[in-house]
Amino acid sequence: MATLIVLFNLKPGASRDDYERWAIEHDVPTVSALTSVDSFRVLRATGLLGGGDAPYQYVEVIEVNDLPRFGGEIAGETIQQIAAEFGQFAEAPIFLLTEQIAFGESR
Repeated sequence: MATLIVLFNLKPGASRDDYERWAIEHDVPTVSALTSVDSFRVLRATGLLGGGDAPYQYVEVIEVNDLPRFGGEIAGETIQQIAAEFGQFAEAPIFLLTEQIAFGESR
């Protein structure tokens, strides 16, 4: 299992409402339908703990259950179209591939 974290800001002139509508209606359902994906969340940053502006406006968190299969699935035409649409909104996204080292349970 791997977690892909994507950090990004919207491009100048990109509408927050348009991006969020597209993410809800197209991006999340399409990526979530991949067999290699357990979950996909899109988060809007609201600031830094302790105050100040966050360096990124959005964070995507994709839980991948099979990284080799994920690589094959994202090479497909449907995901390539979604990626092209994402590129119309996101300015220089950073894609962090992570693995879990600890897990705490809530009380």
